Amino acid sequence: MLSNDTAIVLFSGGQDSATCLAWALDRFAHVETLGFAYGQRHAVELECRDRLRISMIDARPEWRDRLGEDHTLDLSVLGQISETALTREAAIEMNENGLPSTFVPGRNLLFLSFAATLAVRRNARHIVTGVCETDYSGYPDCRDDTIKALQVALNLGMETRFVLHTPLMWLDKAETWRLAETLGGKDMVSAINRDSHSCYLGDRAHQHDWGFGCGTCPACELRAKGWSSYVGA
Repeated sequence: MLSNDTAIVLFSGGQDSATCLAWALDRFAHVETLGFAYGQRHAVELECRDRLRISMIDARPEWRDRLGEDHTLDLSVLGQISETALTREAAIEMNENGLPSTFVPGRNLLFLSFAATLAVRRNARHIVTGVCETDYSGYPDCRDDTIKALQVALNLGMETRFVLHTPLMWLDKAETWRLAETLGGKDMVSAINRDSHSCYLGDRAHQHDWGFGCGTCPACELRAKGWSSYVGA
């Protein structure tokens, strides 16, 4: 039987996954994190994860005993077979099929499948991911219908009862910042702002009021717009 008190959080090192980690730590007795090295152009996000975990716990010390092991899986084969702007030095633009060039086909499907496989070993019923279709880049594997369908498939295929949680599904970026504040106060917002990474180009050289990034890629634009709305509310 999987533990109803244990969760695996897909933790890239970005704003959304960090907020999901805070959400999980607020709810479950034991929380582990999972990241993926898939040949991403912005691999610097992986380097941010340890510091971000520490700073989030510093913001809410009472969660320290709840935060468990961190896992990183090598999915470099995904980068090898993907021709996208996140896995190649390619322009970030809209493709003829209406999807952005940053869309990595199958990425979230693979991530959640591997998370479920790990969850069996770690005895975790709950899997938490930061996908969202309210304020996002148009990725079809971030949609609510996709996640619900995948939950059914995973439970049928593994003969278990996972619960896939998407706490950000219906939130825009400003609401995501507000959720972080609700969960951990201003210190949590500061930790996520300073130590998380969203920029598709992996820019950690330029710091803005909303965090580090190039300021021009879609991820930076979404984050900056959300921050502006959050602080201006």
